[in-house]
Parts: sequence; structure tokens; C-alpha cells
Amino acid sequence: MKFDLVVIGSGPGGYVAAIRAAQLGLKTAVVERESLGGVCLNWGCIPTKSLLKSAQVYDYFLHAPDYGVAVEGSVSPDLPRMVERSRSVAEGMSKGVQYLFKKNKIETIRGTGRLKSPGKVEVTGKDGEATLVEADHIILATGARSKELPNLKQDGKKIIGYREAMTLEKLPKSMLVVGSGAIGSEFAYFFNTLGTEVTLVEFLPNVVPLEDEEVSRQLERSFKKSKMNVMTGSSVESVDTSGDLCRAVVKTSKGETEVEAEVVLSAVGITPNIEDIGLETLGVEVENGKVKVDPFYRTSVNGIYAIGDIVGGPALAHVASAEGITCVEKIAGKDPRPVDYHNVPACTYTNPEVASVGMTEKAAKEAGYELKVGKFPFTASGKASAAGAKEGFVKLVFDAKYGELLGAHMIGANVTEMIAEIVVARKLETTGEEIIKSVHPHPTMSEAIMEAAAAAYGEVIHI
Repeated sequence: MKFDLVVIGSGPGGYVAAIRAAQLGLKTAVVERESLGGVCLNWGCIPTKSLLKSAQVYDYFLHAPDYGVAVEGSVSPDLPRMVERSRSVAEGMSKGVQYLFKKNKIETIRGTGRLKSPGKVEVTGKDGEATLVEADHIILATGARSKELPNLKQDGKKIIGYREAMTLEKLPKSMLVVGSGAIGSEFAYFFNTLGTEVTLVEFLPNVVPLEDEEVSRQLERSFKKSKMNVMTGSSVESVDTSGDLCRAVVKTSKGETEVEAEVVLSAVGITPNIEDIGLETLGVEVENGKVKVDPFYRTSVNGIYAIGDIVGGPALAHVASAEGITCVEKIAGKDPRPVDYHNVPACTYTNPEVASVGMTEKAAKEAGYELKVGKFPFTASGKASAAGAKEGFVKLVFDAKYGELLGAHMIGANVTEMIAEIVVARKLETTGEEIIKSVHPHPTMSEAIMEAAAAAYGEVIHI
């Protein structure tokens, strides 16, 4: 079996790389041991958004009278049905990747792939049979898994990771979520909305700690308003699972306290899947637990490339896709630009949603910029008021000297859809003045971007 390119892993990095390679005329194969689409389509981005939509619909019913809608009888969440819908959505998306592979004449090789020697991959099927596949170029796109801490070992029942959280058979009465990044915050919001008593523990001083501090504080207020117990600057020291309830010892600034919960969800990050894929066999260089690559994802071994969660950079699906495209375009002799990691958006699909790109206000100050900062609250937005979604704001950070848009930070309804405007604006080196003079439609949530820019320059109308 001889190909121009073999990709090991079919997540959003691997399958996108394979399709782009096929478009560029490379004879391409993908090695996959589970479902096409990887974690993102099957156990991450897509099915979690399905669950979050179910929670949002349930929340709409609970607040229907606020919108003048009478709901007769009781309304209750049906977790098994939500999970069933989520799995169905994931299955449909995986079949979509299968169709795209067929359309682009990409061969799927089922099994676990390992680097055997330069230009050769050994694929071991579930039956134990091994097949040798040859390729001029090999891309490693093996993704990552839920990270396990020594004092928080996952047993799949009482201490769980994101996979188990997505397929629980019944709604727990209480849950301790450890870690408030995107995964932890989204699951905390989901279960809290359905009626689970949720405690969210974050080691750092703020929830969603990579976001602008004002955004973090707003999300924490929203969580607490929904009766979630939020413990920042705290760490889970140990968990006793011997009884009916998990008993966690949580260390806070005021000392240790005990939290009881039916289930503990560990959402403390991810671990790259770099073990047992043949890196040592070929001498592929690894640095800080990730494969070392150049700006076009070439490893230290000629003909071997790596993309996605196993290399440095944000562990995000859209980043892996961009890296995959850049990598194969370089292989095919094109002249792609390296991925601009300073202009990558981040989104958290809680309620309210969080979205950002570029530098936080604190980071910009530390970098020595003189700033113009504009903020527009959704309480002043007509569309937000009409939608009953007045929580949050848009915050824009500009370089005062040249008007460069250094960063954008949003929290509110649908802001994950709005952030793309900022990504394009930054790509085009748009100034604050140009955003102010770009007419935005009314009434929309996106008007807040124009208004925030105007606020930075003292021209805001509606506050």
C-alpha cells in the first residue's frame, strides 16, 4: 500500500489535512482506530454543543412566562434522551466525514498506526493483524485525551472525564467539577441548568483563567446567580470514593474544607497522545511532552510531520484544521503563510457565552502599549433587551498610537458567532476608526462591537 501522504488520526486536524491534500492531487490515506472525526466530532466540540442546546431549550421552558408564554404542566429534563440526541448528532457528523473521504478518493485504513521506519507506517487492526503502509509524507494527528492528576484518578464511575460526563445514564443530584477552562465551565453550566447541585473548583484566581479578567469576573457572577458554588484559588487535594458520596478535600485560601458530591468531573486539561506511535523508533524530537515542529509542522525527521494537540499552540479544533491545511499546502509545493497564533479565537459555550481573540488588557499593558479601551454593555443593547439576554459586554483593546485592534473580549448571548468579525478585522489590520465607521445592522447584538470601538474613542452614542 503506497501513498503520497498518510495521516495518522482523523480528528479536525487529520481529516481536514487529508481532504486538502487530496484536493491538491496527493494520493492520500488516513489511519483511524475509532470513529472518523476524532474526539471533536465524536466526544468533544459537536456532541457537547448538542447537550448544551438541550440545556438551553430546557432553560427557555423554565423562563417561558417571562416571554409571555404559558406552559401547562411540569417540565423536566430527560437526560437519556438528551444523550441520545447528542450521540445521533455526532454519528451524523462522522458519517459526513466518511462521505467527504469517499468524494475526495481518500482511503480509510482501520487500526492503530505506528511509525515503523522512514516512510513506513504499521497499522494494527482490532484482530491483531498488522499491515505495512508506505508514504512519502506522514502526518501525525493523534490528538489528546483527558488529563489525569495523581490525586484525581478517574475510575469512570465516581471520578469521571469528559467522555463519561457526556453519556451519564441519570442526572446526578450533585457534582464537583475540577477545572474551569472551557470543558469544565461548559459541563458545570450544563448540569447546573438541569438541576444538579454543582461546585466548580478552579486552582487559579479566576474562572476561565485565560480570558480577560473582567470577562472572568462576569462569568463567575453569572454562575453564582444561577446558584452554582464557585471556589476559585482552590485545589482538590484528595477524593474519598469509598462511600455512597465522593468526599473531596478542597484547599482554599482560608484553609481546607470538605465537599460531598455524587460525581467528580475532572476537567483539568488534556494529555497529548504521543505514546506508542513510534516517535522513539525514528528519533522524532519531543519537547515538554509535545512533538517539536517548525512553522510548517516538519518534525526533526525528514518526511514526518505533526499537527494539532500533540504540538505546541492552543489545543483547539480550528487551530488543528488550520495547521493541517498549512502543512499539506507546504508539502504540495504551495507557499502558505504560517498560522498566526496571535489571531486565534477562543470560545466557551456557557450561558452567557465567552469569546475572545488577541491580547487581554492586562497583557497589552505589560507589553508596554498605551491603550484605548472601549466597553459596551448588553444592558444598553436593544436586541439583547428584546431577547432577554442583557448579561455581558463587548470589550475592545486598541493601541492608542496607531489604532491597531490588539484584542477583543466578549461575554453574552451569541458572542461566539460575533468574534469572527474581529478575527477578520485584525487579519486586515483594521483600525478603531474603521470599525466605528462600518455601519452595523440594527437591532443586532453585533452593534455592540461598533459601540465598543466608539466608546474607546469617546464617540459612543448609546451609553
